[in-house]
Amino acid sequence: MAQLTVRALDGAEAGSLELSDHIFGRKPHKAALYAAVQQQLANARQGTAATKNRRLVSGGGKKPWRQKGTGRARQGSIRAPHWRGGGTVHGPQPRSYRQDLPREVRRLAMRSALSDRLAEGKLLVIENLTFAEPKTKAFIALLQALGIEGSVLFVGARFEENAYLSARNLPGVDMLPAMGVDVVNVLRHDWLVLTREAATELEAMLA
Repeated sequence: MAQLTVRALDGAEAGSLELSDHIFGRKPHKAALYAAVQQQLANARQGTAATKNRRLVSGGGKKPWRQKGTGRARQGSIRAPHWRGGGTVHGPQPRSYRQDLPREVRRLAMRSALSDRLAEGKLLVIENLTFAEPKTKAFIALLQALGIEGSVLFVGARFEENAYLSARNLPGVDMLPAMGVDVVNVLRHDWLVLTREAATELEAMLA
C-alpha cells in the first residue's frame, strides 16, 4: 500500500492516506493506455465531414458539346470528376468513428495512468477543495502552496462550484468530478490532484 501525505488548502499536512498498489502502484500497461487513448479520441470525433459526388454537385445536366464532329473527346457532363468543379470520387461521407473497448482494458488503462502519475511524483492528495467564495487569487495561492507548476487536473468527489469558478480563468487548470475522469485527461496534464474523497471513490470504482 502506498501512503501519501494529505495536504490542506494552505499546503500544511492534514494526515495521510493509504492507496492500493493494485490501482496506484502497478507498472503502466502501455498497450492498454494506447488503446484507451485511441478509443477516446475516436469517440470524440463528430464524423460530419462530407464531400459532394457527381450526383450532388449542381449543374451539368446538359452535354457540354455534341457527341461527334467536334474533334474533342466525348463528354457527358461538366460535373464529372475530372472536370474542375466536378464531383469528388471516394471522398469522406458522414460516418461514426466510434470504437468499443472491453471494460477491463479501460480499467487497466485508468489504473496505469494513475500509477504513472504517482510514480513520477505528480499525484497529490488534498483534504478538500472547498472555498467560501469564488476567488481566483485564493486558487493561485493553493497552487503555490502545493508547489504546482504546469498544467494540473483537480478531481473532486463532486462538483464544487466555488472552486470551479475560482479556477476557470486560470490557463492549464481543469476540474472534474471523480465520475468524469478519463485516461486522456489524466495524461494530458502535468499534475493530478485528488481530494481525499475522490481518491477513495476512484479506488472503489477501479477495484
